[in-house]
Amino acid sequence: MRLADQHCSPDTARQTPDAREMERLLTELPGWQIEDKTLVKTYRFSDYHRTMAFVNALAWIAHQQDHHPDLSVHYNRVRVVWSTHDAGGLTLNDFICAARCQALQADAA
Repeated sequence: MRLADQHCSPDTARQTPDAREMERLLTELPGWQIEDKTLVKTYRFSDYHRTMAFVNALAWIAHQQDHHPDLSVHYNRVRVVWSTHDAGGLTLNDFICAARCQALQADAA
């Protein structure tokens, strides 16, 4: 099953992929990188309105999944950082939410 079709849950919050599995999961997430136990990507937009539309759509996904990223919001870009603080690093929930975030951009294209 594709990552974007999965849902976050307390069970997946306990599933910590090993390095090999993380590399496999990254193949579904173009442009995402693992940095210091986080999953990171910067999205770029043509203007502030599109930036904020993306942020609001991402906030809705985070609310639905009950899993929330750290965001750095600027005029024409957003840096999205996923990690599971309770687990002290990356879990399957982070990859699921990154995939759902990635689908947002695909839908807008």
